[in-house]
Amino acid sequence: MKAYERVLLKLSGEALAGEKRTGFCEKTCIEVANQVKKLVEEDIQVSIVIGGGNFWRGRTSETIDRTKADQIGMLATVMNCIYVSEIFRHVGMATEVFTPFACGSMSKLFSKDCVIDCMKQGGVAFLAGGTGHPYFSTDTATVLRAVELDCDIILNAKAVDGVYDSDPKLNPQAKKFDEIPLQDVLDKKLGVIDLSATVLCVENKMPMLLFGLSEENSIVKAAQGKSNGTRLTVSK
Repeated sequence: MKAYERVLLKLSGEALAGEKRTGFCEKTCIEVANQVKKLVEEDIQVSIVIGGGNFWRGRTSETIDRTKADQIGMLATVMNCIYVSEIFRHVGMATEVFTPFACGSMSKLFSKDCVIDCMKQGGVAFLAGGTGHPYFSTDTATVLRAVELDCDIILNAKAVDGVYDSDPKLNPQAKKFDEIPLQDVLDKKLGVIDLSATVLCVENKMPMLLFGLSEENSIVKAAQGKSNGTRLTVSK
């Protein structure tokens, strides 16, 4: 039974790369596609943002101009969306790739009306290219698009299975939250998502569910409100 009518699914580029940590793990991408297909069959409208970390981490480079590094990152997300979109088509779904800048015949220019029309017709809308501007991460683009498209929630699929009070890789005793207000994420500087994205969520009352992509049927469970991840809540 569906818990939401319209969701924005954020996929980590690294999570899609699987154990290789770079490029794509086709098996993982097909598993994601089959799960999203189940959501669409339940009449849940789905749009997707994919990070570019499986190809590019330009923020750490001191030899490349920040604007140019961010532009390369935007193109990495376009490559990811085109690839994953084709995997979705392989399993029998209709898809469209939208970007905030012209990419020739490879994508359509982002338009709220066109994206919503795509979803209402049972297609999955891939939102590539971030915001189209430097200095904004895919986290911020995710929240911006979710707000624009009047989504019920952001389903944020990552390599980690939730929000912890400290880094679980460094602290074996780190405590995982089942639920935490986004305002507390800000106040405690937990760094779950970028600061600007967190503020945008709080200001626009956009809830988020952060969960581990690797868990079996994790996306389906998240859309059904049965996830073992962390729900990031907002005050009404």
